Amino acid sequence: MADQLDDEAREYHRRDPPGKIEIRTTKPTNTQRDLSLAYSPGVAAPCRDIQDDPDRSYDYTARSNLVGVVSDGSAVLGLGDIGAGASKPVMEGKGVLFKRFADIDVFDVELDIDDTDAFVEAVAAMEPTFGGINLEDISAPACFEIEERLSEAMDIPVFHDDQHGTAIISGAGLINATEIVGKEFESLTVAISGAGASAIATAKFYVSLGIPRENITMCDSSGIITEERAAAGDLNEHKAAFAQDLPEGGLADAVADADVLVGLSVAGIVSQEMVRSMAENPIIFAMANPDPEITYPDARAARDDTVIMGTGRSDYPNQVNNVLGFPFLFRGALDVRATEINEEMKLAAAEALAELARRDVPDEVVKAYGDQPLQFGPEYILPKPVDPRVMLELSAAVAAAAMDSGCARTGVDLDSYRDRLEARMGKSRELMRVIHNKARSDPKRVALAEGTDEKMIRAAYQLSEEGIAEPVLIGDGDTVRDVATDLGLEFDPEVVDPSDGEHDQYAERLYELRERNGVTRNEAQELIRRDTNYLASVMVETGDADAMLTGLTHHYPSALRPPLQVVGTADDADYAAGVYVLAFEDRVVFCADTTVNVDPDAEALAEITEHTADLVRQFNVEPRAAVLSYSNFGSVDDGTPARSRDAVELLHGSDIDFPVDGEMQADTAVVERILQGTYGFSELDEPANVLVFPNLESGNIGYKLLQRLGGADAVGPMLVGMDRPVHVLQRGDEVKDIVNLGAVAVVDAQGRADDG
Repeated sequence: MADQLDDEAREYHRRDPPGKIEIRTTKPTNTQRDLSLAYSPGVAAPCRDIQDDPDRSYDYTARSNLVGVVSDGSAVLGLGDIGAGASKPVMEGKGVLFKRFADIDVFDVELDIDDTDAFVEAVAAMEPTFGGINLEDISAPACFEIEERLSEAMDIPVFHDDQHGTAIISGAGLINATEIVGKEFESLTVAISGAGASAIATAKFYVSLGIPRENITMCDSSGIITEERAAAGDLNEHKAAFAQDLPEGGLADAVADADVLVGLSVAGIVSQEMVRSMAENPIIFAMANPDPEITYPDARAARDDTVIMGTGRSDYPNQVNNVLGFPFLFRGALDVRATEINEEMKLAAAEALAELARRDVPDEVVKAYGDQPLQFGPEYILPKPVDPRVMLELSAAVAAAAMDSGCARTGVDLDSYRDRLEARMGKSRELMRVIHNKARSDPKRVALAEGTDEKMIRAAYQLSEEGIAEPVLIGDGDTVRDVATDLGLEFDPEVVDPSDGEHDQYAERLYELRERNGVTRNEAQELIRRDTNYLASVMVETGDADAMLTGLTHHYPSALRPPLQVVGTADDADYAAGVYVLAFEDRVVFCADTTVNVDPDAEALAEITEHTADLVRQFNVEPRAAVLSYSNFGSVDDGTPARSRDAVELLHGSDIDFPVDGEMQADTAVVERILQGTYGFSELDEPANVLVFPNLESGNIGYKLLQRLGGADAVGPMLVGMDRPVHVLQRGDEVKDIVNLGAVAVVDAQGRADDG
């Protein structure tokens, strides 16, 4: 297996183009004018401005988002001193992680220098290039001196990840582990196997967390680090700082009765007997790579009480992975132009990670890890690196700590800063941030029809915790509360139980609404008690709820039928329609109708276009609509092209306040060169952001192709044209989809309230 992995890795790296990174331009370079601005003569103006004020380089260049990953290759993880050139694949890989997780650009710099003074001088001279320096894979004890001297010499953050990354991540795990086992930092005793850069930095960080220095016993290859050894001159100053007044001994002596064992040494050095000698409910972080000091199964099997275990491996729970730290530390530091990454920022990062692990885990993260249950507890004390919330929480916490501690050159409003972080995570998250913020300004009551479903309950928790909505779960109250307890969700949701007689008024109202459609009073009572969609619909119709969501466990037409019968379409609408918003890297497109109308006529297409335009404005986007077909502007004179063209004529003859045109082909609608070049007479002066499909078949096929082949994030389907805010989910939607549609429903309800 190892040989196969090695061969695959070689092929991965040498595939054309070789390596893992490249440089892309971020500004247009298509015309002579573009090139004149990018280089000569235009570039002279920003150069002169930077000469007058060096900080202007953050405004005019990529420096504000550029980190230098610098190494001499003297201590490459798992490989040792392999030299600067051989370390380059690792440093490129570090750059990949920076970009993937925090959208930070990297130049990797491998210095073939083995003299500390020369190394420091070379790196310090590169300060004008970078917004921060990440030192990597530099051997101890030189790494301590290099980081310290560079931090003093440079006015940008300098961070040696091998030292502090492990300290911060394991510190976050320790915060949660001590909470689970009911211990206090002030009384913890810690044994550390290893005395290299990461071990010493971890010990220092644990002191910052509140563990007394005298409670930390550190061991190197010669045994316990004692005051006697320090006095004899056996230790460098960094080890000597943790010398204890203890007799000589080995790791087994240090581990006995310890609450915490930290391994940053070599594989297999810790035995089950050592684990059994530890204090009650021990915490073990065995972080030697690729194989830990003791394996997860062996440590857990050594005792009958709770053993909270973390390793550096992804195939065991509680992976202590530095990628949870350095990208987001630098993200926060760069965004406030910090002069350093100080202890306050590191502590803020650890506390933010610990807090995030206590929250409900998104479905996308659970799926990425093979649908394993991920819930705060002994086997889940740290978030997973792919959790998109890590950047939001950790980077914001780091930025706030930098401002509070006085090392930030510029301040940020934390609410708007979170919006900027969302934007870095993709257009869909940026778009939904707008809706979530609007919803929080005036939360509304949202009835969740399938209230006993686990996803609905988790969504209700998030809607409530984030202040987006006041969720009302429809279903058996005991089941709802039992599921919430099993999920570890600490909230007391409002539940409307169909079997509770106090809700009989909803059956009476349903009877009033449907008595002339063949529904008897007894049948109305049965529908209310048996079908939560009818109960939620009547709650919305009577105003006891402002909006409703359903469809998670139902076929779309069957979920839509009750609200159509009870709530119905709006006074100005004859048709409901489903709209998806598709977010690409550089644009957002709303697609209608994708879920409801099989073969709409011209009047229906016109109405769908108007209602979709109203929805688009809820996202703070100005609509530009194209009614699609397989022809352009009259090139075919019958069938669906004529119907699409008639719809546009109806719209042009009405009192609309947005541009719309058609019939047109899809590429005409979205490609500016075609729209403005060939069809310059069009009403659209920019590509369309609302695409109205001529029928359900094309709409459903079209949005799914755009999503899958175009790499778009999809939000929806959002239902337009209803008399009250009603949205029907797709079966199998994730919790984030429910939360997003819940926020859309709240904003919809807010708008209707404003309109009276």
